[in-house]
Amino acid sequence: MNWQEIYRSRMTTAEEAVKAIKSGDRVVVGHACGSPELLLKTMVENRDAYKGVELVHMVSMGQSEYCLPENCENFIHNSLFAGATTRKAIHDGRAVFTACHFSQIPRLFTERILPVDVTLCMVSPPDEHGYCSFGISVDYTMPAAESSRIVIAEVTPHMPRTLGDSFIHVSKIDYIVECDSRPIILKPPVISEIDKKIGQYCAELIRDGDCLQLGIGAMPDSILGFLKDKKDLGIHTEMFSDGVVDLVEAGVVTCARKNFHPGKMVATFFMGTEKLYRFVHNNPMVQMFPVSYTNNPAIIAKNDNMVSINSSIQVDFSGQAASESIGYKQFSGTGGQADFVRGANWSKGGRSILAFHSTASGGKISRIVPHLDEGAIVTTVRSDIHYVVTEYGIAELRGKSLPERAKALIRIAHPDFREELMREFGRIYNHTITEPGLDDAEEAVLSRRRMKNS
Repeated sequence: MNWQEIYRSRMTTAEEAVKAIKSGDRVVVGHACGSPELLLKTMVENRDAYKGVELVHMVSMGQSEYCLPENCENFIHNSLFAGATTRKAIHDGRAVFTACHFSQIPRLFTERILPVDVTLCMVSPPDEHGYCSFGISVDYTMPAAESSRIVIAEVTPHMPRTLGDSFIHVSKIDYIVECDSRPIILKPPVISEIDKKIGQYCAELIRDGDCLQLGIGAMPDSILGFLKDKKDLGIHTEMFSDGVVDLVEAGVVTCARKNFHPGKMVATFFMGTEKLYRFVHNNPMVQMFPVSYTNNPAIIAKNDNMVSINSSIQVDFSGQAASESIGYKQFSGTGGQADFVRGANWSKGGRSILAFHSTASGGKISRIVPHLDEGAIVTTVRSDIHYVVTEYGIAELRGKSLPERAKALIRIAHPDFREELMREFGRIYNHTITEPGLDDAEEAVLSRRRMKNS
């Protein structure tokens, strides 16, 4: 039987496909903007047939109706990264959270720590050899499908065909649902003046030829906006969005100086607009791999001059970064932050940056604190911290003693909180400081250093 015959024999409707899911099954759902929303909607409509179906995924960009209170007898969500549509269910006890580095999630499935019964995914149409691409969601979706007892796939012409290690043969798909579904579109963020200030500082730490990892949102996009005078930047990241496309088109991102995967942008998933999805479709410059490869710190470190840029919720005087919880409340997840911070630190010439607004809650709360809030989860340990950036400057923590770290962080805290932070510094370190700012000579030295680096 050739692949075309296999394909035709496995074509079905979404309504018939979800009947393969049984009560008590563990179902892994394709990630983020690659979420198979048609299958999920149909599954929820069929909820009376299920009891205790476990849905496992990272951040959901869809409706996540299985998390609603009226569906709690039918479904339980096991979250690997809390998002806007799943966070309340976790807080209310209708969902659970499982902590794991992004790079390690595939092992949960492949080593049967979390055995997978069913994988729901979205893929591109098959090529002339019968291979479909996981498109914008290779990450853990591909390893889950390879480890799954049953694979149910939405096959849509709107899923980009991405290249690299990103394919599944139609013979490995049990239920094929042809549809006109589109990957979820993420609108470009609104960039604030604070984001712009932080972007400028981060850009000072980036040199020609560096290899970058950036996340998503206003701040990464702001940073990208200040890199237009750089040359031959490279990309090795878990994901990128539209801002990177602009830099490729401007000739800034060429990957020409990459010593590992030269000439190629390496990623594991995408979130963005149709412009991004058009750019990555059949683009040989873009190479996709499962997250166990892209986020492996040893793989990341093979890129010389690797620069990771991430965010955080709180950083304490010692440099501990709580990036995923607000006190005891899970806000997001471990994700790939620790993977890339460590990989960048191991890289020859590498640097890691944590960049965030100095305050939260409309200026009422300082994100730089003497100690983390009770219950706050340490995502990145103090020994891995290199640079911390706010709209008030850059704090370099690598190689600094604990009191020196605290002083550097107070210097970039919001002015409204510096006096209080100085008092706490005196209490903790038994040493009084009255002015956390740099003197003119010290600032001149740092300025010259940053100019030389850029």
